[in-house]
Amino acid sequence: MQVKEGYMPFREFKTYYRIVGERRPGKAPLLLLHGGPGSSHNYFELLDDYAATGRQLIMYDQVGCGKSSLPEDPAVYVKETWAEELSAIRSYLELDEVHLAGQSWGGMLLMYYLTHVSQKGIKSAMINSSPASIKLWTKEQHRLISYMSYEDQQAIAEAERTGNFSGYKYHAANERYMDKYCWEQPNAQSPEPLRRPTNGARASLIAEGPNEFTENGTISDFELTDELYKIQVPTLVTSGTDDLCTPLIAKSVYDHIPNAKWHLFADSRHLALLDQPQEFRSVLDTWLGQND
Repeated sequence: MQVKEGYMPFREFKTYYRIVGERRPGKAPLLLLHGGPGSSHNYFELLDDYAATGRQLIMYDQVGCGKSSLPEDPAVYVKETWAEELSAIRSYLELDEVHLAGQSWGGMLLMYYLTHVSQKGIKSAMINSSPASIKLWTKEQHRLISYMSYEDQQAIAEAERTGNFSGYKYHAANERYMDKYCWEQPNAQSPEPLRRPTNGARASLIAEGPNEFTENGTISDFELTDELYKIQVPTLVTSGTDDLCTPLIAKSVYDHIPNAKWHLFADSRHLALLDQPQEFRSVLDTWLGQND
């Protein structure tokens, strides 16, 4: 499969992008928006073989992540920067007509882009495991924590109470929480792309905060629920039954986007592409085919 890599100038920075496959008439490219903030395009490489269907895939590392520039200035790490970067990469790569798919924070960025920047040329939107409200997100994370052991609940509560997230008991509890609802820490058996560094620790801490349930960064006030009615492009919401993005969170997005569809992946956590790859590809392929 043909893979092309490059860098786009963005402000005084550079944005890494990766293009898999060739553009074909009648099949608009799929532009993938990774999560975090602070993750990278890496896990989207699990989709590389999907380009064999004739669908060009485009992935990139948001500034502050992966192979892109890693600015030290905290003022860079806001949703407006990443929305501007999304507009820039569409222009730079001439993506006049494109499907957008965002996972976790990437889906939040997608919703912000569609409600505040542009819907022009967007053939469809796929929002994978993403909240429209950080307030609801943190409330649901604490509900998920309530299903963990008493010891883990206590360790997490103590870390939140003191603001000290460096203790061993907290780290062990948080790792078990992430294993249960997100994905495991990569190990030697993990797919190679997942074992690569994302280089996004600074972006994650500044934009999100120390973890998924203590949201005190620059996106902690993210709230788009009452603006989702503006989205007029075909939209598919997906989530997993064992997802950080609980069915309630996904439903709050689905309910507010006109004519949206919703697919729930049984037994999947925060990345259905990893937990149920064949079903994810099938859902994706059907959705894109319906909206070309």
